[in-house]
Amino acid sequence: MNQLSRLLFFGFTGFAGFLLLQACNNSKPDTPAQETTNAPDNTPPTIDYTVIRSYPHDTSAYTEGFLFHDGQLYESTGTEPEMPADRRSLFGTVDLATGKITPKVEIDRNKYFGEGIVFLDGKVYQLTYTTKVGFVYDAKTFKKLGEFTFPSKEGWGMTTDGTYLIMSDGSSNLTYLDPKTFRLVKVLGVTDNNGPVSNINELELIKGYFYANQWQTNYILKIDPASGKVVGRLNLDSLVGQAKSQYAGAEVLNGIAYDSTTGKVYVTGKLWPSIYEIKFPL
Repeated sequence: MNQLSRLLFFGFTGFAGFLLLQACNNSKPDTPAQETTNAPDNTPPTIDYTVIRSYPHDTSAYTEGFLFHDGQLYESTGTEPEMPADRRSLFGTVDLATGKITPKVEIDRNKYFGEGIVFLDGKVYQLTYTTKVGFVYDAKTFKKLGEFTFPSKEGWGMTTDGTYLIMSDGSSNLTYLDPKTFRLVKVLGVTDNNGPVSNINELELIKGYFYANQWQTNYILKIDPASGKVVGRLNLDSLVGQAKSQYAGAEVLNGIAYDSTTGKVYVTGKLWPSIYEIKFPL
């Protein structure tokens, strides 16, 4: 999402989002990880988490994608001409000791706002925001192999189930694409007890469930791929508050990375000063 869209959206929804966040239990560091039961009104259960450790994060990184591949953390970022000059549309490897990104690919910020990325079958796929263009690269050399278009109006987050490219577009839908033809395979609607859940953003598939940032909230949603139902929710109010207290320019929560080798989960946000390793029931 670009910065202007975020500001306009917040003006209309900020107060309602505040009331919703106040109604939820905050998760606190050093709290034993456990999943609570459903509330009487059938809202998704709150998933408690523990903060294990924090690491530096590049405060110029406007995070759009966050993932592990072959044991290495990758991050993709986006920007546009109206944003500060130190922001870039790129993806690369993240050094957890410093938070710095070593770019593997950078696209023209005057043409493209970089969005989510995913690795699949020896290739890297990258979305852009409003241009309806995606890019394909070799996963070892990062040489550009081609471009593709997608049916969604916008490109946001992306993940894979090992067969398909699965992308979000800011709506309540997750779109499955064939990675060879880029044809639409199916659309999964995300819902909770109140109906469709919009603003699905950065995605990660962990042990058979989607985990998704919901833009302009402090939630990570746990989604059942079979039904699209939200079956759990992490409330990261405390981490968002901590990030903003440490760095005044910190913006929304966005970024979930799962290291399948170690079983560790890392989260961050746009322009955040920190990356957090968190633990919760998977």
